[in-house]
Amino acid sequence: MLDTPEAVVEALRENDDRPHGLQRTITAEELVEAAEPFEEPDVLVTALLELMSAYEFTGEHRKSPVVFARLLKVWDTAPGAFSEWEARQVFWRFKWVTTSLLQVPEVPLATVHGWIDRMRTRYAAADHGMQPVAAMRYHTAFHTGSGVADAYDLWVTRPRTGLSDCEACETRHLAWHRVASGDDATALDVWQPVLDGGMSCSEEPQMSQARALLPLLRAGRADEARSHHLTGYRRVRGNTGMQDEVGLHLEFSALSRNEGRGLEILAENRTLFDAVGAPLARLGFLTGVEVLLARLAEDGHGDTAVAGPPGRNWSAGELLAHVRSEADRLAAAFDARNATTAVGDARRARLARRPLLEEPLPLGLRAPVTRPVATAATAADGAAPAAGTDVPEEFTALVGEARRLAAVGHPGESGLWAHVARRLADGTAAHDDRLGPQDLLDAELAEHRGYEHAKKDRDAASAAELETAAGLYERLSMPWQALSARARALAWLSASDGAAGDGSDAAAPTGGPGTGREHPGEDAVRAGLDEILREAQLLTSRAPLTGEDPSAAEAASGTEVREQRVLAYLTVLYCGAYAAYHEVVRRLPEPADAAAERFEERAGALRAEAERLSVPHHAANARQFVADLAGRRGDTKGAEEELRAALLDVDASGRPWRGSRIRAVLAQVMLARDEPAEAAELLHRALADAARYGDTDFALAPAYALLGHASSHLEDFGGAVRHLSEAAARFDRDEAHAEAADVRLQLADVLARGGQQADAVAVLESVVADEAAVALDERFLAQARLSLARGLRELDEHLAAAEEFLRLADTVAGWDDDRPVQTLVAAETAVTLALADLWEAADTAYGRAVAAHEAAPQPRLIMHMMCEFARLTVHSRGADGLDTALAHLARADAVRTSVPDDTEDFAVWYEQGAVHYRRARVLAEAERFPEALSEAEAAVAAHERGGEHGEVPRAEAVRVAALIEGNGLGRFPDAVARLRTAADRCRTAGLPEAARILDALRQEYANR
Repeated sequence: MLDTPEAVVEALRENDDRPHGLQRTITAEELVEAAEPFEEPDVLVTALLELMSAYEFTGEHRKSPVVFARLLKVWDTAPGAFSEWEARQVFWRFKWVTTSLLQVPEVPLATVHGWIDRMRTRYAAADHGMQPVAAMRYHTAFHTGSGVADAYDLWVTRPRTGLSDCEACETRHLAWHRVASGDDATALDVWQPVLDGGMSCSEEPQMSQARALLPLLRAGRADEARSHHLTGYRRVRGNTGMQDEVGLHLEFSALSRNEGRGLEILAENRTLFDAVGAPLARLGFLTGVEVLLARLAEDGHGDTAVAGPPGRNWSAGELLAHVRSEADRLAAAFDARNATTAVGDARRARLARRPLLEEPLPLGLRAPVTRPVATAATAADGAAPAAGTDVPEEFTALVGEARRLAAVGHPGESGLWAHVARRLADGTAAHDDRLGPQDLLDAELAEHRGYEHAKKDRDAASAAELETAAGLYERLSMPWQALSARARALAWLSASDGAAGDGSDAAAPTGGPGTGREHPGEDAVRAGLDEILREAQLLTSRAPLTGEDPSAAEAASGTEVREQRVLAYLTVLYCGAYAAYHEVVRRLPEPADAAAERFEERAGALRAEAERLSVPHHAANARQFVADLAGRRGDTKGAEEELRAALLDVDASGRPWRGSRIRAVLAQVMLARDEPAEAAELLHRALADAARYGDTDFALAPAYALLGHASSHLEDFGGAVRHLSEAAARFDRDEAHAEAADVRLQLADVLARGGQQADAVAVLESVVADEAAVALDERFLAQARLSLARGLRELDEHLAAAEEFLRLADTVAGWDDDRPVQTLVAAETAVTLALADLWEAADTAYGRAVAAHEAAPQPRLIMHMMCEFARLTVHSRGADGLDTALAHLARADAVRTSVPDDTEDFAVWYEQGAVHYRRARVLAEAERFPEALSEAEAAVAAHERGGEHGEVPRAEAVRVAALIEGNGLGRFPDAVARLRTAADRCRTAGLPEAARILDALRQEYANR
């Protein structure tokens, strides 16, 4: 019942605790009505101010000036109804009225100027400075595009006053002025204190973060743009008072080539289509939507389903037409009101912008909504020509170039063969006798198709194509090529439980355990390869590899024929080693003697023959097999030696593109040997060579993940974030969602360790947001949710953190095989619920945690929970909560005494000191200073027993003891002496920061 002023005031207090949104606004409107009948207008003043705030922060700018007019009327008739703070708000909110009137095109410009004049008159009468008035004149000029330079000078040359915009908001306007004038560099310099977090308010830094995105991209500062997008978007998401900012994040997504991210943002902000209270901000939102949709339509994706105004389904093209029509109408209305083209010009400039990057900026997020992409590489079942590979227009030259690259195993051959196949299929080319027999070209294309099928794990199709190629080679009297094709068909089948990177002419598809490929039976593969090897040996006995066979049908010179036979022979040997390698891998960690012997024989034969025939890249292949098995067995030194020797072989081969895989594997070994600097160097070289030579089969995603891992070990957090984000994006592109999620968990950890907790939370939210869409392991998701909950708690988003902990508690409730985790989750849930001021739920979770501890002890965690409850109880209830707080600490002592002294991961001295320390703080807050000092000294003594490990907590306990001694008991000389001794001790222990803190307090007390 709101029938008394006291009841309305209490309701106003409750409403003030709610987040800005529809419920708070509706309640504020009701409370104004409830306050009107009372004789004393002071309650009405408070209610009107609350309602105006609700309108301001939810974008209801049409309504805000009406409320202010009512407020001003009360000010003129009953100024005594205003408290000192409320009186100041009257002058402060003149600025809100001006900006609100500018938002509505139906309000004549003369009315806006009239309000600014009234503001000036009121300010002058109250002896307030004119800088805020000049600021309003500048904002009006900036909006209309008329007289901007003069208005800017009149504003910035006036001194700030107590009624000026906060420094963070004023900085935003100063920087945005520079952006509008085309000076991104100066704008970013001006913005830096806000973007760095040195200045903030209720609207900042999120408004500046949205506006700085494109200037940062244009300045080449992509890492900062990524970070500000991640953190800034979370603050504006779904906020009707931040429509313009959401539109800027949509525009950023489109111009950083993250259209999928843009579609996700659009879906998350569908309700903003219904927000019409701030037409200018709505125009900004709609223009951002249009930039995104226009990019999709331009790329031929107008039929893509997108989220638009609720009530119907929309395609990108349909929504684009709808949004364009309304936005054009709004822009025209503003320009008509202003008698300028400034608003329309700004809109047209945004729509004319093109993407600022050649490739998508990796954001580190998994976007559930992905944009379909049609490129030359995906238009057919095959690769596009590799970057840097020339594609001859004339068909015989094209085939000749493909054959030349194939002869040296260049990665560009795959794209050229795909181009040959497309030319034949679409009728733009036909076989030419100059290319040799038709069967030869057919065989080469069949081999190419077999390779492409194998990369996609289509084993039956791959084997069929290779058998086709073998048959054609036999008809051409090319037995070596036939044997090579048949050997590869069997070798690739042998890798059904995983494949190894090899870099050979018969390069096998990359992959890993669990690919799901059907294994044909080791015996059959082994027998088939043995038969092929016998045929190869028979051929060599008839025609030695160093001789010539003029009767062969290959259209090549004698030297080329010899090289082809040598490579085919070594490919047969390679396939035998490859199959033997996989046979051993499947039996690790204890392979049968026969399998191990077979591998040693096959790998040894490959290396020996490669060295005899002077084909070093095949010797490198043999070494890679040996190195991989050494690494799997923990012999990292042996693996390193073999890989370094393999790199020397590659250098000698004249085929530098074969070094990328070896370097990537060696980098993995060096990371295991705690040599991250060399690992990073190797990976940079591997990635650079893969790009240089167009090696589209090189596993880029794992390489970027390794590089991110190496960078984090080097404490290069910026590089780690960049590389892990790239890895996650590439894993997503490959539909390796589990691997992408794992990388994102690593990325979140790196971001958190680098002090970017908000970025980490954004990444983790993308992992857990749509878990049903990606089949991830339950325990992995639980770890991600735990990290997310902790991250939210670090950001003081306690309610959201509590919700995540409660979801996590439901997940782990059935983990009877991992009860300690249940204890951990229950304890952290209880503390977070208490931080969120949900005490009833917190007490329930507290009880669950204690019960879980009895079944699966986690004494350190339970004691921490009890100490936190003691702290939060006193913080929440003051001295009234002292007895409850002390009871929590007594329980913590009881837990400690029940733990045996030799318990692993439990330092008795530390836990004892922690309880004494907390009891000292609790008692001091209740002003029981003698007892508090005794507890602080007990904490110092306990940490003393920790030796060097106890120095930091000991110093903190001394600081608290000094605070109690000085501020509580007034014994400043004693506190100074205590601090001097402790600071000297910290310097001796190598803790300069702790010494500095203690010295600062000592100096403060010494001056009293």
